[in-house]
Amino acid sequence: MLQKTPPADAATPKKSWVPSRRAFLIGTGATLGVLVGFAVWPRNYPNTWPVGGDERLMNAFVKIGTDGVVTVAVPQAEMGQGSYSGLAQVIADELGADWRTVAVEPAPLHPAYAQTGLVTTATRDMAPPLRAIVNAAGSTLIRRLDMQLTGGSSSIKNYHDIYRTAGASARTMLCAAAAREWDIDAADCDTANGFVIYKANRMSFAEAAKKADPKDASESPVLRAEEQRPLVGKPVLRLDLPGKVDGSARFGGDVRLPGMVFAAIRHGPVGGSLRSCAPVPGVTMVKGANWVAAVGETNWAAKTALAKLAPDFAIAGRPAGPWIEAALTAALSASDGEAVGADDTLGDMAGKTPVSADYSVPFLAHACMEPMVATARVTDGRVELWAPVQSLTLCSWGVARALDIDSRDVTVHPTLLGGGFGRKAETDALEQAALIARAVGKPVQLQWDRTEDLGSDMYRPAAAARMKGAVADRRIAAWDARIAVPSVQKSFMARNMPMLASDTDKPNAQAIEGAEENVYGIPAFRAVHAPVDQPVPLGFWRSVGHSFSAFFVESFVDELAVAAGVDPFTFRMSHLKDKPRHAGVLKLAAEKGEFLGAAPAGFGRGIAIHESFGSIVAMVIEAGVKDKGVVVSRVTSVIDCGRAVNPDSVKAQLEGGAIYGLAAALYEAVTFEKGRATATNFDGYPLLPLAESPDFSTHILNQGGPLGGVGEPGTPPVAPALANALAAATGRRARALPLAPFYSA
Repeated sequence: MLQKTPPADAATPKKSWVPSRRAFLIGTGATLGVLVGFAVWPRNYPNTWPVGGDERLMNAFVKIGTDGVVTVAVPQAEMGQGSYSGLAQVIADELGADWRTVAVEPAPLHPAYAQTGLVTTATRDMAPPLRAIVNAAGSTLIRRLDMQLTGGSSSIKNYHDIYRTAGASARTMLCAAAAREWDIDAADCDTANGFVIYKANRMSFAEAAKKADPKDASESPVLRAEEQRPLVGKPVLRLDLPGKVDGSARFGGDVRLPGMVFAAIRHGPVGGSLRSCAPVPGVTMVKGANWVAAVGETNWAAKTALAKLAPDFAIAGRPAGPWIEAALTAALSASDGEAVGADDTLGDMAGKTPVSADYSVPFLAHACMEPMVATARVTDGRVELWAPVQSLTLCSWGVARALDIDSRDVTVHPTLLGGGFGRKAETDALEQAALIARAVGKPVQLQWDRTEDLGSDMYRPAAAARMKGAVADRRIAAWDARIAVPSVQKSFMARNMPMLASDTDKPNAQAIEGAEENVYGIPAFRAVHAPVDQPVPLGFWRSVGHSFSAFFVESFVDELAVAAGVDPFTFRMSHLKDKPRHAGVLKLAAEKGEFLGAAPAGFGRGIAIHESFGSIVAMVIEAGVKDKGVVVSRVTSVIDCGRAVNPDSVKAQLEGGAIYGLAAALYEAVTFEKGRATATNFDGYPLLPLAESPDFSTHILNQGGPLGGVGEPGTPPVAPALANALAAATGRRARALPLAPFYSA
């Protein structure tokens, strides 16, 4: 089935007020418990998922039509990562549905769909008693806030068990309905291919759904044994692909409303404000705090009108520029910061070989295929928006704050996303569209162009690292990492959740996620975060802090291996005796990537391993330099993400993440001059061309671990594996990204 698109006049979801810091503090004490369907929720949480007259609601996640179509509600954004199909696959598996009759709809805001897994992920390192208390309180708060958010590679990982239970509960209702009809015990019934089955008796889901009684729903239904799950673990056709192939899929720019006009926008520099913009005859202009927009009957008319405006922007404070990179370097020599591990890791150096190196990475843009876009309609103080978003919750809050209205008067209809990578968890384009629509009194579609998209991003931060270590007896004896990086969390929270925002850029281990873990069992280990205050707005980027910490850590491990006189694979393996899952992934990657074999002339092979979002990924990259250009010939990847729901989707995400990482490792960098990003299009911010894309060999290794994320873990190992390969091929090591300029010199 295709993705089902709800009508524009669909029922308005219930939403929370825009919470204040005081409301947050007061609201943390209550509890709701673990609930499955609407039937067992308190009565102040009514169903908000539209149900047609020819459909029967089974629970918060499943409804069945008179035509037998099973429709699954999915709160997670579909941005190419396969969340729609993956979660529908989990429900269909337990339900016993025929995959050809399964459809998906975006879920509305409702506590049933809240991302409570955000809490359990954050508390995973707490002591069990404290963790249980914090999980209960935090999950309650997340539900009270209707917090829906797609990020952290969490969709399948955090919702898998909920969707299994929802599917099994619906199956219980269908079996009970059929059992009453056949006068048998419901426990003797089963489901398969869209039918309830008992011996020779068969009842279609459509018929059973009509007779189903909500009283038969169970919060703790019997789940299928692993060997009885017919869909999970199989490569099934993704539900969102047919529409993307035939053009019927609706993205943000495809929305059309009666009487709609179009808007084009120009932003000021980072930290700037609009000082003035003289009116121009014939141009409908709307001003914002740091932007000006022009409105026209067509997109082209709006862009033409915008070109006639001459806005004047002022900058408060020091404009973003090259000084930020200098500040990062200076922070490496400072003495402040938050340390994880011992106070003095190097200690007595007798009998040890010291090694040290400095690394750096630049600011990065998200560069989604689809630039920011939003359509807004303001009527009688209420706002409706259609946009590609990663959080209905944050968007409704942001628009409510911008227009000074109650968030219950904001409805966001999510479209498919042409890439997200964390950028579309931001609310800026929706706020602007709503303000423009209110100003002109008409529905408005705001479409950013590529220049605005690259120049007004919420960037991946630049970072620098000073790595010090020592080897003795062919092993790592000491490790001391100091990483200077501004806080993404501080920047993001200030914009999107000000009730939790901090006024200071305090050191925190989360800012250097991936580098604070002593994976290699080093006896003397320390990792320090050195915060740096700077004006560039920062946001979550694919793999967030892991995107640079993996480069720092895994590049330095190779340098330590050289100092120890051991090949990089054997060196790593000798440190992973207490990490059998890591060792298994690394070993398979080395075998499949022929790491210990001879590379072609002029090429080298690099290896790296990194754990992020609950998954372990190892990569072997074969690369070399020809005619002063880097050539990447092959990428071998192995992931342990637990059981893969859809192996094809897992491989696609691993390879897509690798391509995203290759572009960043080779070419991408955002620099600033006088507060403005210097790159205005892909000529200054190049992606990886298809002609330069390598061959891929991608493997899934299930070693019985818990479910892990898939959308992001394929990106972090790319940069270090590539840097290690090029060092092996050329004898010269680059310690700053991007790599291509170093090897073209």
